[in-house]
Amino acid sequence: MPRATIFAMTISLLQFARWLHILGVVIWVGGMFFAHMALRPSVQVLAPPERLTLLAATLTRFIAWAGASAAVIVATGVWMMAMLGGFDAVNRWVASMAVAGLVMVLVYVWLVAVPFRLLRSAVAASDWPRAGAAMQRVRHLVAVNLGIGIVVIAFGVFAR
Repeated sequence: MPRATIFAMTISLLQFARWLHILGVVIWVGGMFFAHMALRPSVQVLAPPERLTLLAATLTRFIAWAGASAAVIVATGVWMMAMLGGFDAVNRWVASMAVAGLVMVLVYVWLVAVPFRLLRSAVAASDWPRAGAAMQRVRHLVAVNLGIGIVVIAFGVFAR
């Protein structure tokens, strides 16, 4: 295969990987922004049973999308770095983005494994004080990941 064709295919694959990567970021970070800055404040007018039931149901759906997005982001990040020559070949912004992104994945895994699981079980048991405490931990971890996500986006912009 001619060298120019291989180069063009590599560029196309890199662009496709970048598009998938950015789509995953938009879904995950945008979803956290919506949940934290719009949904959470809006449902404060509801009584705890309605509020916590609604938030648990909404977060159940969002967590599935966020998990799929995180998997796509990690896979495409590794794929793009491999296409660019590996971790040692990329600039410090890309390396920083990768490390911070992996921290986000760890926070997400902890959120799902511990406080979100507690939230769902407490809502199912109608234990509103326990559900409220679990939701507070979920809210805190979403805020942390949202902040990291905004920083990661800045790294991505500066990496260009």
